[in-house]
Amino acid sequence: MSYDKELIAHKLQRWDQFITDYHLPEWESIPDFGLYMDQITNLLEQYLNFIPSDEKNRMVTASAINNYVRLKIMPAPVKRKYDRTHIAYLIFILTLKQCLSISDVQKIIPPDLSEKQLQAAYRDYCETFRHLALFFNRQVQSAANDILSCDPNSSGAVERLLIESTLIAGFSKILSEKLIYLQDADVDEVLSAEKGAKNNRKP
Repeated sequence: MSYDKELIAHKLQRWDQFITDYHLPEWESIPDFGLYMDQITNLLEQYLNFIPSDEKNRMVTASAINNYVRLKIMPAPVKRKYDRTHIAYLIFILTLKQCLSISDVQKIIPPDLSEKQLQAAYRDYCETFRHLALFFNRQVQSAANDILSCDPNSSGAVERLLIESTLIAGFSKILSEKLIYLQDADVDEVLSAEKGAKNNRKP
């Protein structure tokens, strides 16, 4: 692989500035009146502009939203219009699906929350999101010291950062899937399987 380290350093500095300033939209700032599908997709792309999106590979599409409704991960629109409740659910879904499958996302988002419950859950989620975004950014900036210094002798620095980021994502995904698996699990069955796997050193 070949990288222009100055370009990567420039992009990492932009990422640092962006993440440092970025917040998910506050509950009160989300429109609470009926929006049509094209308005919803455009609004979500503005809200979640850290997720890559272009004309060929859009972050969110009408067909995807219709699928989330069909799967009952989120409430159905009212007369084809979406309000604050729907947008909050979509922010949950679109951020979580960066790491999890839709079937796993479906297991961790209760689709029938009251508005008061959803508001509380959304606020907690935004706070957690902000905390972890800043935490991850600090890890990235620390791991990228060799790139940001533009030291010509630090060969392989970009490749190392790529590998580290991929491994972090992988371990996080594995842990998430393990926790989802344990949801409503039969304790005796899990502990029995654990004893059987002991010789294989599996967690």
